[in-house]
Amino acid sequence: MKSAVETLSPTRAKLTVEVPFEELKPSLDAAYKKIAQQINVPGFRRGKVPPMVIDRQVGRGVVLDEAINDVIPSKYIEALQTNDLEPLAQPEIEVTKFEDNDVLEFTAEVDVKPEVVLPSYDGLEAEVDDVTVTDADVEEQVQSLRERFASLTDVDREAADGDFVVIDLKATQDGEVVEGAEVAGMSYQVGRGGMLDGLDEALAGMKAGDEKTFASQLVGGDLVGADVEVAVTVTQVQEQELPELDDDFAQMASEFDTVEELTADVRERLGRGKRLEQAAAARDAVLEKLLEQVEIPLPEGIVTEELNARRQSVEQQLVFAGITMEKYLEDENQTVEEFEADLERRVRDAVAAQFILDEVAKKEELGVDQNELSQHLVRRAQQSGQDPQEFANHMFEHNHVPELVQEILRGKALATIVESATVKDASGNVVELKNLRPDGTIGEPEDEATEEAEETGAEEAPEESADKA
Repeated sequence: MKSAVETLSPTRAKLTVEVPFEELKPSLDAAYKKIAQQINVPGFRRGKVPPMVIDRQVGRGVVLDEAINDVIPSKYIEALQTNDLEPLAQPEIEVTKFEDNDVLEFTAEVDVKPEVVLPSYDGLEAEVDDVTVTDADVEEQVQSLRERFASLTDVDREAADGDFVVIDLKATQDGEVVEGAEVAGMSYQVGRGGMLDGLDEALAGMKAGDEKTFASQLVGGDLVGADVEVAVTVTQVQEQELPELDDDFAQMASEFDTVEELTADVRERLGRGKRLEQAAAARDAVLEKLLEQVEIPLPEGIVTEELNARRQSVEQQLVFAGITMEKYLEDENQTVEEFEADLERRVRDAVAAQFILDEVAKKEELGVDQNELSQHLVRRAQQSGQDPQEFANHMFEHNHVPELVQEILRGKALATIVESATVKDASGNVVELKNLRPDGTIGEPEDEATEEAEETGAEEAPEESADKA
């Protein structure tokens, strides 16, 4: 077999492959055997029909087509390896020349990994925001805790912001009730938002037994975004009564004896959470600094595919949250054009980052062991809300394990870059990245406490053994 490569662009190549006819013989033999199992010819047992008879019965061309379809994939892969190309998508293959007993020639156009010249990534410097936990942050968390233990009391008055109401809702379009857009006995807090546009405004001032109709748009189902008339009936108005913030509440709502202890724990937890966010921001800031130092040509097909996938993901999340795209853009103070431009920028940065991290992983000769793969499988399963064993089975059955391995390698490459970087907060303090896992993801705050406990236990273990001795 002979092959040649033509560079169409920094991210696309065209292979021209010539396969001598004698190299088709194993595929031809396999084609005859396969067809012999599929046809019935009087005087011959199934599977024992001679090639000459098959040529007369079904035609030599059918056999040749079968052989070509069998041989092209393997010869395409061989040509990729010979020319040291890494494909990023399925190729566009065209048979350009073939006659019986003559050479087979085909071309394959495919997106390929661009050549990446790595800049120096040792000792990068980046800056992130300070970690600050304000009194308002603490008060908000304590208030949420009080609301979890609040009680509801029926009141005979008009509903106001903060009240809970029990309501019946029914959406109609052109006088017909919309399927799936009717609920009864639903509890809702006035002023909470996030459900139907116009609902909070309609509920304000309504009493038990009142009914009102308002115009809105559906936020879910097949008619998402459709204009509808919504009838709302209030059956109960309930006032929320919060427990007093005292030591009795602290003992009821937590393992602490006093409000001071409870508040201090809330502040500490918030701090750990914000340090986690800071660690993630530091990781991203270091990667952004690296991206600024290199220009990488990107395959437009890959960018478009990822862009469509992310756009679809955003749309699905909005549907689950019961928010229209228009409402989301309004809340984010963005136009459609600004949203699309921001999404494309993030996608291009993500694709470029993958190419860089792949090269770093090669340069550092990073590997993945079975334990790391197992931990990553479990983490991915948890993130998607699936049973770890079922998730693992799916990954193996559909040959997605190489993708998971690549994710881990990229994470390790990123961890290597971040560990050698200097990241400071806005006040000039060096940020410690304790929560950065080996795969580049950021651990939960609890992980940090667990690791500290394990380290403490390891340090104390020798003394404990000595005491026992």
